[in-house]
Amino acid sequence: MSETPDVRATIAERIRKAREMAGLSQGQAAKMLGLHRPSITEAEAGNRKVSAEEITKFAELYKVDMSWLLGEGEDQIDPNDSKLLLAARNMKKLKPEELDVVLAVIASIRGGRK
Repeated sequence: MSETPDVRATIAERIRKAREMAGLSQGQAAKMLGLHRPSITEAEAGNRKVSAEEITKFAELYKVDMSWLLGEGEDQIDPNDSKLLLAARNMKKLKPEELDVVLAVIASIRGGRK
């Protein structure tokens, strides 16, 4: 099954939205995923195909469903949600090690749920 330009654009947009709502920069996401920052930039721009393994890693890091990243369902992340915006703004101010602690706390609260 080949990927249409519309599907690739949707995947790219959702990867970017999920990263932003997670409060991460492209550099932070790349480091946490073991990728180079240009790999994140190209994926978010829709300039390269994203592997199934990468989709899995993005979903785990950003705490979203893989199916949503792949374009299924409604756009579930409301970029205008005031609580999400507040959280993202505050997380952007954290040092990398502080962000790691916050993400670990969130993961423990969620109990591994997606």
